[in-house]
Amino acid sequence: MRRAGNRLCLAVGLVAVSCWPGVAIAASTITGTVTFEGKAPTLNPLAMNADPACAKKHPAPVPSEALVLGTGNTMGNIMVYVTKGLPTGKTFPAPKTPVVFDQNGCQYKPHVVGVMVGQPYKILNSDGIVHNVHALPKINTPFNRPMPATVKEATVTFDKPEANFQIKCDVHPWMNAYVGVFTHPFFSVTSADGKFTISGLDPGTYEITAWHERLGTQTASVTVGASDTKTQNFTFKMPAK
Repeated sequence: MRRAGNRLCLAVGLVAVSCWPGVAIAASTITGTVTFEGKAPTLNPLAMNADPACAKKHPAPVPSEALVLGTGNTMGNIMVYVTKGLPTGKTFPAPKTPVVFDQNGCQYKPHVVGVMVGQPYKILNSDGIVHNVHALPKINTPFNRPMPATVKEATVTFDKPEANFQIKCDVHPWMNAYVGVFTHPFFSVTSADGKFTISGLDPGTYEITAWHERLGTQTASVTVGASDTKTQNFTFKMPAK
């Protein structure tokens, strides 16, 4: 009887939260597409010939990840994230599931990634050759971690929020990636289709930032209501000469 009563109380409580005036569930979404405007520059493929062990992993030239374009000039590797507008005092626990960062094919994968403060950041060496992971944050503590062939895994965490710093390999100079560290989960990285989705937001007005490693940042103000979905697109282009 007590168990049934508890279920009833829980059900009534959920109804009250969803129906009580002034109470809103964090169920709003901002979505959009990032595109490149104008003629895209021609980037040289990654020059891996300096290390035959890397070169033989690829039967064809490997394109640069500095500008990844899809159909219709949609853009990959754009970090989109909330910079202002989150409810004051609201906190978001870091996931215990790690973000995985792999050294595979003598490339860092993914090229751009977001992680929360305190979330495990698992570094893999799937190549089985010598690499190193040289992180260059300005707010968090920098590190330079050797990854010889016998070291397959290492885990670190970042304890301060910091937007988009570089990680490089001193052994293979073409290897680089970017990491953004956040106190909240409201970030998304585009694939080549240029699409992003940031969900689970409270109603309110937010500043959204879109970042590219060479083309800088853009911001937009977006207002969402309760259980609302708004679209905010971004367009990047080469700076005027």
